[in-house]
Amino acid sequence: MFAAARAQTPTTGPLVLLHIGDEQTGLAVGQGAEPTAQLALAIGAESTAREHFRHSPPSPLELENAIMTVEDEVTRALPLRVAGAELVTSDAAIREIALLSGVTAGQRMALSLDAMERCFDRLAQRSLGRPISSDNLPTSTSFAASLLILREFMHHLRFETITVLQASERVTP
Repeated sequence: MFAAARAQTPTTGPLVLLHIGDEQTGLAVGQGAEPTAQLALAIGAESTAREHFRHSPPSPLELENAIMTVEDEVTRALPLRVAGAELVTSDAAIREIALLSGVTAGQRMALSLDAMERCFDRLAQRSLGRPISSDNLPTSTSFAASLLILREFMHHLRFETITVLQASERVTP
């Protein structure tokens, strides 16, 4: 719920709540306790993995094709972009990405675009043949899809940071 995310956010400015689900990605945008706009994108961790990834790790071509699909869908959210909004989530997958990116565990974790991009680069290196044993990234294609969706969302909607909130209850748009 948007209200639960708002209650965990100390600022009173605009908030964008992101949830990468299995079959779709949802976002809710607003400044008060309730969202003023919501959108469901037809990209999710499982659906994107199922549609694009035949290998684990995905091949470079599979990653490129998935990026094109995800980019096209993420651009549907551009009209909801609000200047100065804080991007937040309580998704377990994004928490895992933050931890794997070197963010210290906590109730509020700030994952920068740069740190997330370095994590994505590790996935890309795997797709190019870097041994799986040389890195601690999960090998599931749904993890790869979640990372890719987060990356494209942050890039195209121009977020420098995503705040990962402790999931005291499921916080979804």
